[in-house]
Amino acid sequence: MAFATYSSLKDRTVFITGGASGIGAAFVQAFHDQGSKVAFVDLDEAAGQALAGTLGASAWFRHCDVTEADALQAAIRDAAAALGPVTVLINNVANDTRQAAAEVTPEAWRKGLAVNLDPTFIAATTVYPMMRDAGGGSIVNLSSINALLGPGELPTYSAAKGAINSLSKSLARAWGPDRIRVNALSPGWVVTPRQLELWLTPEAEAEWSKLVALKDRIMPEDIARAALFLASDDSRMMTGQNMVVDAGRT
Repeated sequence: MAFATYSSLKDRTVFITGGASGIGAAFVQAFHDQGSKVAFVDLDEAAGQALAGTLGASAWFRHCDVTEADALQAAIRDAAAALGPVTVLINNVANDTRQAAAEVTPEAWRKGLAVNLDPTFIAATTVYPMMRDAGGGSIVNLSSINALLGPGELPTYSAAKGAINSLSKSLARAWGPDRIRVNALSPGWVVTPRQLELWLTPEAEAEWSKLVALKDRIMPEDIARAALFLASDDSRMMTGQNMVVDAGRT
């Protein structure tokens, strides 16, 4: 297949959270292939350094715990100092560990939101002045179809993703006058090494296949291509939307 090249993304500085593996790594590679200057953070330092090492001087990586607001803000500002003002932000980081709702303690609830929701707002408000001063930008917040489906074993994750949908609309309205676009991107069940290791068994995949219109696997690259479109000038009049890439599950 031949896929689009977005000339508007060339030389733009892109910041990606959770970029060392899975869908995040696909984002990093996809924007790099478009000629963007890519900065990304992740808790997995070894994987992040390995990925950055394959991309060369146009990539910037820092080990970062995104639940520490000061560290995330510092990483964004340092990346901008190194590569130029961030005009594309991909809020990707998340943790979809399963847990029965009745077993979620107040501490686990707070920790779940600290990784699945809080960094989205912290990163967005940190890049806002850069995008405003640059004349605009694009923020893509990773949501999930689980915000719509609400599976019982993902209460905190689903709640956070629902909040991200609403937050995206709110920020789109607030920052539209500055030509800053804010959209959500909701994947279906994406085939990553983590999913294959922990949950995507042959039986589970067979059940999923019964529920979707398109029977091919959703791969990380499919989500990355949607993010490229939302980040590029081709989608310049799209904001406050939730783009769903789920093979027709919903």
